[in-house]
Amino acid sequence: MVKEEHSEQPSRTGAAGRLLSGFCASRPEFKLAFVLLCALFAVVLVYPVVMVLVQSFMDKGAATTANWVETLSRPGFWTMMRNSFVVSGLSGLISALIAFFAAYGLTFTNIDRRTKRLVQLLLLLPLFLPSITYGFAVIYSFGRMGLVTQLLGVQLPVSIYGFWGLLITDVVYTVPPAFLVLYNAFLYVDRRFVIVSRVLGDRPWRTFWITACRPTIGAFLSAFVLSFFLAFTDFGIPVSIAGQYNVIATELYTTMMGAVPNFGDGAVIAISMLVPSVAAVWLLKNAERLNFRYTQISTVPPMKSLWRDAAFYAYFALLAFLFLSILAVVFVVPFVEYWPYKPNFTLEHIRKVLSEDGFWTLYGRSVGVALLSAVVGTACAFAAGMIRSRSNMPSWCRTTMDGVAMLTSTLPGMVLGVGYLFAFSGTPLQNTIAILVLANLVHFLATPYLMATTALSKMNSGWETTGLLMGDSWFKSVCRIIVPNSRTTLIQMFETYFINAMVTISAIVFLTGSRTMVLTTRIKELQYFERFDAIFALSILIFATNVAAKLLLDMLARGSASRPEKEL
Repeated sequence: MVKEEHSEQPSRTGAAGRLLSGFCASRPEFKLAFVLLCALFAVVLVYPVVMVLVQSFMDKGAATTANWVETLSRPGFWTMMRNSFVVSGLSGLISALIAFFAAYGLTFTNIDRRTKRLVQLLLLLPLFLPSITYGFAVIYSFGRMGLVTQLLGVQLPVSIYGFWGLLITDVVYTVPPAFLVLYNAFLYVDRRFVIVSRVLGDRPWRTFWITACRPTIGAFLSAFVLSFFLAFTDFGIPVSIAGQYNVIATELYTTMMGAVPNFGDGAVIAISMLVPSVAAVWLLKNAERLNFRYTQISTVPPMKSLWRDAAFYAYFALLAFLFLSILAVVFVVPFVEYWPYKPNFTLEHIRKVLSEDGFWTLYGRSVGVALLSAVVGTACAFAAGMIRSRSNMPSWCRTTMDGVAMLTSTLPGMVLGVGYLFAFSGTPLQNTIAILVLANLVHFLATPYLMATTALSKMNSGWETTGLLMGDSWFKSVCRIIVPNSRTTLIQMFETYFINAMVTISAIVFLTGSRTMVLTTRIKELQYFERFDAIFALSILIFATNVAAKLLLDMLARGSASRPEKEL
């Protein structure tokens, strides 16, 4: 027995020693960056989530399971969970289907390029508005006195408040990200297989399945999971249009921020919102296995078919009507004297909003938070990407960065906000701009991190080594070679952070106060006073700011992409 104990100990020590020796052998710059990032995410990601879990078992300072028993035994809780899963599941499926056929029509038809560009732009427009605005826009479009209702003279057979309004709004909200996933997948589908299938005598439906559905089934599943997750965890849409159709997001807000807050029950509800996160991680990991891999991508034009192209012209016209009928009211109501009874053009609503005390301070604070979030977030995501793609650190260090990104991608914003409320109340971070920046850093890390790892992994792996041999320091080589060749990606990462920070509300709704309020939380406040003209005016300002930022940053990105790569 003694020999066995001695023989096992060196094995365990040897494994730990190899891990430690691999870490110690890494470049000091990477070690420092890894330690700093791990410390940062331990404080701003892991600690808040742990605090939510701990709080769910606390009552009046004592450990207990009473919060769980009380919450889970309420019939209303399970009704809310069922409502959330039903509306999110249906909206996710509908969004994925809409996005699938839109992506197919843009890549497998001979529709003219100008129409395709307009369709792409139209499908991405909702990304520039906060989700809370969509609910009000749907009410003003399809409600009893809505714009579309007045133009068509027909009212919807169902109430726009509740399930149907929530479903329509969730679809509009989730189609853009689902479209991005599927459109990117269709760009890598080889259209030559359509010709092969036709030559072999396959029927049209079989050709469609083999050449379009089967190669993108993994992307379709990813789009569905993404759409479901966004709808399930969003707070802005249900708070504006859900009415009496209770869902888990509004219940969490009411429990935490109501007249009599119940932190214990709120923590239980927040933890329950993590259930789809676990399922999302599993589904996304397995969805990737379903995608096809082509060794060569063909650029041959799609086969000619007048009937197919005509059908997709009609399909895109229907999508344009749906999206524009909802978005149009945002740009109409603020310029109307009193909708719909006095449809006279006026600038009074805009002037009133712009002249309110503290408005420009509020706007400057919102842009400032977005800029700071973009700078800090881009720097952290790029550093994590460097560790993942260009370091000589042990595999467990690189996998840690992947794990952090995966956790942030599936962590609901409301849960993050509740975690920050528990973790940092009473600290110097409470009610500061810094806590908003940290929340945005964590909430939107996944996509910029993926951008960084993708770009950095494609670069010559020997650039830094060559620089060291030529006498440059590692830091100088990175600044002279890696950063310039990553400029386009860095700009895109910055753009992603900025736009998301301008429209977000789910996490920061728990964290802002009178001194740190931003435009999206101001919209939430205006809802109580039913000042919809002001809500749409602020939404237009957010939209214009995001569009201007995107145009400017895209122009800078194109300029960077056109420059020759800098090499040693």
